Amino acid sequence: MAEWLLAAAEDPRSARAQWAAQDVALLVCGRQFTAVRLPGELVRAAAGGEDQDENDLNAFLGRALEGGPVTRDRSADHYFALVPVTTEWPESNPVFPAVEHLHRGWYLGVPAVDRTKPYGRAYWSVPMRTPGCLCDPLLVRSLVRRGEAHHQALESPGAGR
Repeated sequence: MAEWLLAAAEDPRSARAQWAAQDVALLVCGRQFTAVRLPGELVRAAAGGEDQDENDLNAFLGRALEGGPVTRDRSADHYFALVPVTTEWPESNPVFPAVEHLHRGWYLGVPAVDRTKPYGRAYWSVPMRTPGCLCDPLLVRSLVRRGEAHHQALESPGAGR
């Protein structure tokens, strides 16, 4: 797994050293994968509410994305669904503008493959099962739509009455 991910680094030795020293390495999107940035607020809305703990959200993402790999940046409150390089994504999202496709030329801080527990700044919310096994972009879009629908329902007048 690590070797497959390191193929996305400008300098694989440097990236491996970053994992050892900082638990996160900067990898280039568009080589092995691209990513869709999902705000934590959207993921919590898609999961059904704010009262979900991180482990519940991780389990939800694993089910919703059928085990596709997702990393989590806890300090920025973002999730990153790793998707194929060939993924096409709409340019903007009116409900959640922070939903963005990180495509060729973008850089992503990717946690070391053994960072699978919710501690520190970044970890694998849904670990990669096998090299190259990525999220289905259609499932990611479905998750985004579900989060938008739940969010809008909560924001609309009379919600909860």
